[in-house]
Amino acid sequence: MSPRQGRGASARRGRDRRALVVPAAPGSPRVLGPAPAVAVLGGGIAGLAAATALVERGVRVTVYEREPQLGGRLRGWPVRLADGTTATMSRGFHAFFRQYYNLRGLLRRVDGTLGMLTPLPDYPLAHSGGLRDGFARVPRTPPWNALGFVAGSPTFAWPDLLAMDPAAALPLLDVRVPEVFARLDGVSAADFLERIRFPEAARQLAFRVFSRSFFADPGELSAAELALMFHIYFLGSSEGLLFDVVGEPFPAALWEPLATYLTGHGAGLLTGTPVESVSRDGSGTYTVSTRGSRDRYDAVVLALDTTGLQGVVAASPSIGDAALRHRVSRLRTAPPFLVTRLWLADAVRADRPGFLGTSGYGVLDNVSVLERYEGEAARWTRRSGGSVVELHAYAVAPTADRRAVEAESVRQLHRILPETRGTTVVEARHEWRDDCPLFPVGGFADRPGVRTSDPGLVLAGDLVRVDLPVALMERAATTGFLAANALLERWGVQGQTLWTVPAAGRSRGLRALAAVLG
Repeated sequence: MSPRQGRGASARRGRDRRALVVPAAPGSPRVLGPAPAVAVLGGGIAGLAAATALVERGVRVTVYEREPQLGGRLRGWPVRLADGTTATMSRGFHAFFRQYYNLRGLLRRVDGTLGMLTPLPDYPLAHSGGLRDGFARVPRTPPWNALGFVAGSPTFAWPDLLAMDPAAALPLLDVRVPEVFARLDGVSAADFLERIRFPEAARQLAFRVFSRSFFADPGELSAAELALMFHIYFLGSSEGLLFDVVGEPFPAALWEPLATYLTGHGAGLLTGTPVESVSRDGSGTYTVSTRGSRDRYDAVVLALDTTGLQGVVAASPSIGDAALRHRVSRLRTAPPFLVTRLWLADAVRADRPGFLGTSGYGVLDNVSVLERYEGEAARWTRRSGGSVVELHAYAVAPTADRRAVEAESVRQLHRILPETRGTTVVEARHEWRDDCPLFPVGGFADRPGVRTSDPGLVLAGDLVRVDLPVALMERAATTGFLAANALLERWGVQGQTLWTVPAAGRSRGLRALAAVLG
């Protein structure tokens, strides 16, 4: 259904008075009659959102997850450190922005106050040339946030601003989905910034940090995704660019409580259970095959990562149609990325931020000091007197020497935090992954959507196309709820009401100007 502007404080999920509500189709509050059975393939954010909306309305749900833990790319697992203690390793830092209305709605199932999240005081950025930036003092409401950032940022100088092409930059002022993809999907983020003559210093600091949060180099990322991100986090929303983080590792903070919630509603959670194939018979019943079982369902949610989705679809010729197979086969994964976590014998300086976005430091994209916000790390540092530091390197060349990249990340850490140079490393963990979706130039048209030609088969995940202004974790949660809503609508049940940031630029005058000059 079409989004509409939320009205009144009681109707809103965030601070933004212009947040939009996306109502579900009308229906009964719960399933009437025999409960249908649904298989949810994938136990990440998207799959768990779909499972939650379904079980709350009386659907029998079984979640299949290939890994031993729930959470997908936010899962965590125990590791034994060299000092004999046990810690939780993960795939790294994630920012829970205040614009993530639907993800936060999912987490409120287990804590209505969102007490598992801890706010960080700033989103600081650092360039190797000495430039520093941040967002703590930037106003939240557009256009004052943009004006405040430009006025206070050392990366903007008057000659640079006068040299910009305002007509070329106007698409940033009226971002609509999917129209923005028709306008900008054929251009890379790097070329778009070059076209508008965006100041080089700001491009290398702020926009490089933002664009690489999609795990891709700006030269490969669609300019439409960059413009959408600019709208979600800046010109389109008054939630601001500050964010929250989990106060404990992902399993304890998020997934174990949500698993308890789901099983309390009757859901089955099969971790460590990869699905081999799905088949559909003439009656519309689906059979999900694993190594040890073949189970029948009335509907299936495919909430898998790119490689997993491609593998299941390729092994399941009786589901979907030729268009779905074509679109799934053309999905791409982003280049490899590295997460390094170091348990250090000595503490870093007390004024070091919990998170720092970096640019110009070789392969290194950000540095986190975990004890600033995570309870488990803080307890370890109190016992040991040390620090727990995490490094991210995104979009690493597939042919790169991984040991050299790991060493280079640590060397760059020593440049940023010189006090780490001589300390003993109690434990070092290097995690390489290459399973994040890539949003390449010209890729939007081929991206599969939530609904398929088969009403009993739906897709969810951050790789899925959705015509709403959402991205990253919020896109995963939103498509998960939308997948559940599509199935519930078939059974006459009202689904989950969703929220997004405003669907268009906030200034009518600027929107009109963008339309005329665009």
